[in-house]
Amino acid sequence: MAPEEETLEVSHPTKRIRWATHRATGAKADNKRLSLKERLHRRVGSNSEKRNSLGKETMPSENGETVDMASSEADSDDQDGGRTIYFNIPLPPHEKDEEGHPLHHYARNKIRTAKYTALSFIPKNLWLQFHNVANMYFLFIIILGIFPIFGADNPALNAAPLIVILSITAIKDAYEDSRRTMLDNELNNAPIHRLVNFNNVNTAGDTVSAWRRFKKACTRLIVSIWRWMKSRKSGKGKGTSQQDQESRRSIDTRRASIASYTGPHDQEDILMTPVPSPLPGQSPSHSPPPGRARTDVKEGDKIRGPGHSQPAKFWGSVIDPYKTIPDKARFVKDHWKNVQVGDFVRLYNNEEIPADVVVISTSSDDGACYVETKNLDGETNLKVRNALHCTRDVKHARHCERSEFWIESEAPHSNLYSYSGVIRWRQHDAKDPNAAPYEMAEPISINNLLLRGCQLRNTEWVLGVVVFTGEDSKIVLNAGITPSKRALISKELNWNVIYNFIILFGMCLVSGIVLGVFWAKPDTSHALFEFGSFGHNPATDGVIAFWAGVILFQNLVPISLYITLELIRTLQAIFIYSDVEMYYAEIDYPCTPKSWNISDDVGQIEYIFSDKTGTLTQNVMEFKKCTINGVPYGEAYTEAQAGMQRRQGVDTEVEGARAREQIARDRVRMIERARKMHDNPYLWDDDLTFVAPDFIEDLAGDSGPEQKRANEHFMLVLALTHTVVSEKTPGDPPKIEFKAQSPDEAALVATARDVGITFIGRDDDKLIINALGEERRYTVLNTLEFNSTRKRMSAIIRMPDGKIMLFCKGADSMIYSRLVPDQQRELRATTGEHLEMFAREGLRTLCIAQKELPEEVYQEWNNDYDLAANAVSGREEKLEEVSSRIETDLWLLGGTAIEDKLQDGVPDSISLLGKAGIKLWVLTGDKVETAINIGFSCNLLSNDMDLMVLKVTDQNLATAEAWIDEKLAIFGMTGSQEELDAAQTDHVPPPPTHAIVVDGDSLKLALDESLKRKFLLLCKQCRAVLCCRVSPSQKAAVVNMVKTGLDCLTLAIGDGANDVAMIQEAHVGVGIAGVEGRAAAMSSDYAIGQFRFLTRLVLVHGRWSYRRLAECIANFFYKNVVWAFALFWYQIFTNFDSQYIFDYSYIVWFNLAFTSLPVILQGVLDQDVDDRVSLAVPQLYVRGIERKEWSQVKFWLYMLDGIYQSAVAFFFVYFVLYDGTFVTENGLDIAELKRMGIIVATIAVCAANFYVLFNTYRWDWLICVVVVISTLFIWFWTGLYTTFSSSAQFYKGGAEVYGALVFWAILLLAVVACLLPRFCIKSIQKIYFPLDVDIIREQIKQGKFDYLKATKGYLPPPPEQAITKASSDASKYKAANAHDGDEDVRPIYPPSVAPTATTHNPRSQNGSGSTDYTFRQSVEGIPQHRISMDRPRPSYDRARMSMDRVRPSFEASNDFTSAAMLTRMESAQSRNSLSAAPQTGPQISSRLRNVFRRPTVTREEAPEHLRDHEQPPVPAINHPEEPPRSPPR
Repeated sequence: MAPEEETLEVSHPTKRIRWATHRATGAKADNKRLSLKERLHRRVGSNSEKRNSLGKETMPSENGETVDMASSEADSDDQDGGRTIYFNIPLPPHEKDEEGHPLHHYARNKIRTAKYTALSFIPKNLWLQFHNVANMYFLFIIILGIFPIFGADNPALNAAPLIVILSITAIKDAYEDSRRTMLDNELNNAPIHRLVNFNNVNTAGDTVSAWRRFKKACTRLIVSIWRWMKSRKSGKGKGTSQQDQESRRSIDTRRASIASYTGPHDQEDILMTPVPSPLPGQSPSHSPPPGRARTDVKEGDKIRGPGHSQPAKFWGSVIDPYKTIPDKARFVKDHWKNVQVGDFVRLYNNEEIPADVVVISTSSDDGACYVETKNLDGETNLKVRNALHCTRDVKHARHCERSEFWIESEAPHSNLYSYSGVIRWRQHDAKDPNAAPYEMAEPISINNLLLRGCQLRNTEWVLGVVVFTGEDSKIVLNAGITPSKRALISKELNWNVIYNFIILFGMCLVSGIVLGVFWAKPDTSHALFEFGSFGHNPATDGVIAFWAGVILFQNLVPISLYITLELIRTLQAIFIYSDVEMYYAEIDYPCTPKSWNISDDVGQIEYIFSDKTGTLTQNVMEFKKCTINGVPYGEAYTEAQAGMQRRQGVDTEVEGARAREQIARDRVRMIERARKMHDNPYLWDDDLTFVAPDFIEDLAGDSGPEQKRANEHFMLVLALTHTVVSEKTPGDPPKIEFKAQSPDEAALVATARDVGITFIGRDDDKLIINALGEERRYTVLNTLEFNSTRKRMSAIIRMPDGKIMLFCKGADSMIYSRLVPDQQRELRATTGEHLEMFAREGLRTLCIAQKELPEEVYQEWNNDYDLAANAVSGREEKLEEVSSRIETDLWLLGGTAIEDKLQDGVPDSISLLGKAGIKLWVLTGDKVETAINIGFSCNLLSNDMDLMVLKVTDQNLATAEAWIDEKLAIFGMTGSQEELDAAQTDHVPPPPTHAIVVDGDSLKLALDESLKRKFLLLCKQCRAVLCCRVSPSQKAAVVNMVKTGLDCLTLAIGDGANDVAMIQEAHVGVGIAGVEGRAAAMSSDYAIGQFRFLTRLVLVHGRWSYRRLAECIANFFYKNVVWAFALFWYQIFTNFDSQYIFDYSYIVWFNLAFTSLPVILQGVLDQDVDDRVSLAVPQLYVRGIERKEWSQVKFWLYMLDGIYQSAVAFFFVYFVLYDGTFVTENGLDIAELKRMGIIVATIAVCAANFYVLFNTYRWDWLICVVVVISTLFIWFWTGLYTTFSSSAQFYKGGAEVYGALVFWAILLLAVVACLLPRFCIKSIQKIYFPLDVDIIREQIKQGKFDYLKATKGYLPPPPEQAITKASSDASKYKAANAHDGDEDVRPIYPPSVAPTATTHNPRSQNGSGSTDYTFRQSVEGIPQHRISMDRPRPSYDRARMSMDRVRPSFEASNDFTSAAMLTRMESAQSRNSLSAAPQTGPQISSRLRNVFRRPTVTREEAPEHLRDHEQPPVPAINHPEEPPRSPPR
């Protein structure tokens, strides 16, 4: 580029970098999970307004000629695997096949998530069901039974259980799939305005096969019948027919929006929008070609300050102004399923996007539109998308016909935050029709793409072209990637089934061997009475006997157990969903199970990993405090501050009430003064969160003009530096609300509005500000948006006086490192201390800075910025480098503090989970100070804990390892593999003596393979673990470390898209449907509305489900063993010839009707204690953590019990009937085979059902009725079936057996003998070896938990005994191997005791030059009680007095404070940008000089606990020299 040309290049004044829509580093396109895991915090992007191509571009030269700017970068863009889409241009030969049809066939936009159709359901469902090994086993048994050689009496009846199971499963699948089908049809038939009568060359005519025609005909027939039936029911239809609606012009069918054009239209209308257009009937050709307008200077381009009118950059236009068109194209209402690649579509406000669409033009002059992506990634904040510059003139159907261009697009991939393409066209000279056209290009990025599933917001209309449809769209490519999870019991259950298969094999093998050997003997009676065998030789007979045994003993393998467990888990999920105690009415959201097969895992959770923001907190941001020009403002009493005072022994209820009363008075005073100064029409008293009457006084000039200007300018910066969208609600007074990409940003702008600096809205590239009643307009030149990598946002604004200002807000570390060197030293120190105090109060802090840009400096930078924005490859990296270059040498203005309040019930919930033996780790992106204070306020941390902070500054593995080894030595550990193996079986929670805090950079070192084991063992010794500043991938890595290293069950809970990775990594993922959207809820196994509901989900439903499933499975194995071995014992007396002692119908009905309902009901409804007691005594959950409810020992005990009871059932009958003579009234012997089988079967069924009742804790009327009915069913079936002669040998058996007294005598004795051992063992266990639940159940009977009936709280209080015990437990815990003088293990936040306040840590003076709070009072001579001489600042005083008393603690001695960090980081980036050597002089200490020119409270106003007590003495500091004083600001 020639220099003269470069100087004349002027970019469009409105430039936004949409950082929030891009990743910092691109992920592989085929890695779907990575796309979701890291989608929130690694996005960097740029606005498409920057993205004209470097490939072919025309620039006005000095002589007025256009210069062709070719660039190999755009031309060499690799399109391998991509697609080229042509618009109004014939397909080139290489894009056609031999018949002239397009070579590429793109996916239809019709989506089918349903598995089945009406025609394919039966065959496909059967095919899928028989993929189940259990069903295949059943089918194999049925096939064996078909052959008479294997001795099955009734093969048809043998198929009954499988038919029932298949039918039930098919009905369930059909119901689930029908809902999917309805949703599919609703989506596929959703309306969209599509351009018709337009030749889309990218798709061939839709060739429909005969099969599809048949299906379509069936569908149309069914739909027409259904509609006819509905019309008959509803009577006459509404006045307008469907045909009338479809035939309307698209202007009538479009959705109305806020500024909809509602004027008259006739049949000649071709417009759909209220944009300037020809009148109805006017020929489009009469209007000037839109391309010509591009060469003129727009009004918005003239704003460069007074006298700075410059020509606009020429972007080109895809419209051919000289093209003759048929003028037949129209936008009509169509269905989503008919949208194809290459179509023009028009979208209206609040409509959903039907496919991936490149934005051509919008209703906004600057080409911007706003979309909500919650359906895609769960985020509810609005994101900005922009139209391409070269297509912004394409607004109507006739423009679509005139435009000629093609898009070179990358191939479809699942990355939601990445897209690369180029639009190319041949540019025509709008002034000279004879001039030869030349090629131009413009890059397309994700900021120009609307993704399917998003919703258009705050934008009247958008015109776009479709690039990806159906299965190629990003939302579909990201669907269905949630990992499949299986419950732990289900995995262990497979082994138990295998054990039963082995037992079955052994039983069949014995049958085969014994029968073969028996038939080989020539001297037995069978040689005389049997006429040969089926196999004709002993070996074959043995093989036949083996397979006959498989049929005979088939019930030993509990195949029906799988369908039973599926049914039980389904019912448990329904109960969880129906639990009104977990219903969150505020957003109308119940606890929603997404994975129905892991409910029992929820009852075995040992580790919970939680996000903080939005999970423990509400994610509703309220602006509370700020510091401006070194002066702190704002009154607040935060929960973290209450936690600090609670640690000092202050009665927080009294102090909190006093503080809130003071804040209420200050609120009234502030509003009165603000109304007097300026009657702000946009201030709503109830919405005011920033309570600072002294700010209003200073804003009015009470403290001089300097502070007045500072306050007004500070709020003006907040009102200018943002990307929020304003919504004005008419009324008296009017109301302005803000929608932003983050709640923090909306809170900042809202606070500026409340104090009189109101952001009204946008007018093209201008921001309209009402400043204390005066309307001003500020031109936005560039907006460099916030992302998690930059941690800052900047806006370059042209002020009304023509000056160009850069305003920057961001994390304190980022801003301080970019300040101008060697300036504002005192202000920096003071502001740093204020920010640290705000952070200690649990507030989220930001710094505000500014910089004036000379015109020539800005223009030079802007040229570089344009080059970076126009790059086709490496665009994000280049933009980051250019943006970082301008954000240096900033001047500090102040800082803000925003409160994110804890959710209701979080402290009590965390305390309850801790009592249950569950360890909670917090993984958050917040800074260390904020996370720690939230940890104290929510009961995660306590006074008794020694806080260990892992903070490796040199990023050296050896340093991290040395620190970990040092801390492991406290617990007498070395970090060996043997210790880790022992830790896997140790589920006892550590004593509450230690907690560990790790930041993201140090965590990266700790997760290294060489340190992971040691770090894991150290964390296991700590009651609480806080990982701060962590990325989504680090969250998942921590979960994986614990899950695999400790072999325990984990649960992850979060609310944002950045939590999806750990939610999917954990055994159980819980998502909170909150303010950040529902990405976490969509990817989770359970979705809840608030964190407090987790306690009920885990401690109640989880524990119940685990205990129920464990007992149900054991009883299921037991009852099958009773039945199968009763048959086995009979084979001893038949030489194992597979003779049935039961009628074959008994074998079919045993698991289907006789014994199925009691065990199912036990698995669904059994309760050892009710829900209130489960929450009042959370210690009952420990058995789940220790996995004691289900074990292999329990399995084998139940198996042995079943074998014993089967022996009783058979041999009692056998020995009684062996010698006795028991006959019926007609003289027939009851000792006949089938009659004897009736007795044995009845004993087995009665014993099995009553055994289940024995093992059920809750005996209510339902379980008793079900047990009785199931048991009586064998009498019913026997009596009914034996009345028919078709029962053959079984005929009249029921009446004969049930009429004999011996039957009832044997039944009574045998059932008692079966259950007696279990009864005795359970009695001895409960009397002499009671479990916790046994003791609690006795206490319930004694009435000790009757108080729960009167409590209505969500979390009931524990019984008095538990409270007393809990209070006495604290004295038992001491630091491991700790001595009184051991500084490293002393608790960091001790209560107000003299040793704590005076303990001196020698490491506090380590020569680091950091800010040290231990000597502030001595060097400044500040009165210890901050006696007021001016006006009170109660909130600031509370924080100061609280902080002073803990400053000498471990925390301040280890460079914990943010002020110390900021001092070290000051101007680091600015110095680097100036290539200056680092400063070697002594660091300047932080002071509160400016604060104490106006001290805060009087001695009388101080809290009672401080009125009569002196401040603790402060240790002396031995410095070689007095630190230098700060120069004046």
